[in-house]
Formats: sequence, structure tokens, C-alpha cells
Amino acid sequence: MDVANPGHASALWVGLHILLILVLSLLVVRLRNKHKVFLGDEGIPELAQAIRAFGNATEYVPPGLAGLIVLDLSGATPLVIHIAGFILLVGRVTHAVGLSNSVGTSIPRALGMTMTWCAYVFLIAALLISSIV
Repeated sequence: MDVANPGHASALWVGLHILLILVLSLLVVRLRNKHKVFLGDEGIPELAQAIRAFGNATEYVPPGLAGLIVLDLSGATPLVIHIAGFILLVGRVTHAVGLSNSVGTSIPRALGMTMTWCAYVFLIAALLISSIV
């Protein structure tokens, strides 16, 4: 696959982010089956954390992916898309790990959110620049 072609750069990152959401969803299902919980978390901390990790990813990933796709469609270089996609994915994975392993604040959670926001700021700047160039 030639990553210089339009759509290929964003396709990589969309695929990886969807994979992340699938993995987080499967972790929730695994814990629901383990604890025989079919709705909510029934006060089980590890299930509540898994639900939040999944929910948080589904809240933050779609706007990032929309930004990547629009950048790709507007003719941004694959390098710009790869930088944003990488920062967003590493941020989301780091945050999910931190949230899954800690009830309170943690370095991975803080680092993951910071990276997510950095990806957002990068995407905002790239999108605004591409809209006027």
C-alpha cells in the first residue's frame, strides 16, 4: 500500500483506533461475563474502570478521527496525518491503561489526556492552516 495516496494515511489510524475501541469493548464484555453483570457495573471497581476506559475512548477518538480524515481529504501530507494519528493513539492507549489500573489520578491517565489534547491542538492547527492555504 502506498501511504502517499490520499486516504491511506488516515485509513491506517482509523483502523488502529477502531481496533483500540474493539479491544476496550472486549475487556468490558470479559469482565461482565466474569462477574455475571449484564447492566451497569454493580459496584465492581474493575468493571467500572473498564466501562469508563471504553466510554472515554468513544468520547475522544471520533473527533480525532474526523480531524484526520478531513486533513487527508484536504490534501495534507501523510506525515502530518501520521504525526496526529500516532499522538492520538498513544495518548488513548496510555489513558486507557492508566484508567484500567487506577481508580484515582495516575501518571498514565494524566499523560494520556495530555497527549490526546496535544493531538487535538495539532489537528486544530493543521485543519485551520489547511483551510486558508
